[in-house]
Amino acid sequence: MTTSTRPGTFVCCGVHIEAVTRQPAADLVVDSHYGQARATHLCNAYTLSLAVRDEKFRALLNDADINFADGHYVAMVGRRRGYPDMNARTYGPDLMADTIDQGRAKGLKHYLYGASPETVAKLAEKLGERFPGAEFVGVESPPFRPLTPEEADELVARVAAAKPDVFWVGLGTPRQDEFVAAYTKRLNCTVVPVGAAFDFHAGNKPSAPAAVQKYGMEWAYRLATEPRRLWKRYLVGNPIFVYGALTDRWR
Repeated sequence: MTTSTRPGTFVCCGVHIEAVTRQPAADLVVDSHYGQARATHLCNAYTLSLAVRDEKFRALLNDADINFADGHYVAMVGRRRGYPDMNARTYGPDLMADTIDQGRAKGLKHYLYGASPETVAKLAEKLGERFPGAEFVGVESPPFRPLTPEEADELVARVAAAKPDVFWVGLGTPRQDEFVAAYTKRLNCTVVPVGAAFDFHAGNKPSAPAAVQKYGMEWAYRLATEPRRLWKRYLVGNPIFVYGALTDRWR
C-alpha cells in the first residue's frame, strides 16, 4: 500500500490514527526496508487515555509516521468519523504475525527487542517454528530502565550491523512508545511497539478468545486474568478514553 492509496486518518483523543484494518496495516509494515526510518504506534484505549492526560505524550504520538487503531473502540470511532471500512482493529499480535509471515516472500529481516532474556529467546524460537524461513537478525532483552548514552550507542551499532527492516519492541506502554520516538531515526528502520504480543507469541500468556476480541471485551478478559497489574489501566483508562473521544471536537 503506497501513500497515494492509503485512505487517510481520523482523530481520536487528539491523536491522528491511520484508517486501515488488518491486511492493509500488514501491507504497510511489510513495505519496510533498512535505511527508511518509520516510527509507528499501536493505539488502544489505554494508549489514548494517556494522550488525553499528557500533552507531551499526545505530541509524541502525533509525530509518528503511522498510528494504527489497535483497539476495538478506536476502530469504532474511525467508522463514526468517516471511514465505514474500519470494521476491525489492527491488533498488535496479528500485525506481528502477519508481517513476519508475509514478509518471508521478500526476505524481510526482523529484530526482536524487549521482555526478559528467557521470553525473547522463546519468542524467537516459537516464531521461527511457526514461520519457517523468517529471518531474525537480532534477539535482545534490554535493561528495565532507560539506556545510558553508551548503551544507546552500542544498540545503534548492533542494529546498523544487523540491518533489520522491522524492529519489534515489547516494553509495555508508554515505555515502548517513548522508545519509538527516541530511537527510530537512529535505528534507521521501521520500529513497531507491540507490547503483550511478545508474551502471547512466546506462549507465556493466553490471548483472549476470538469471540471475546470480536465484541471488544478483551480488556475484561485481561483484567480478569491480571487484576492487580491491570485494574488501573482499564478501570481508570477506559472512562478517560471515552471522555477524550467525546470531546475531540472541542480539543
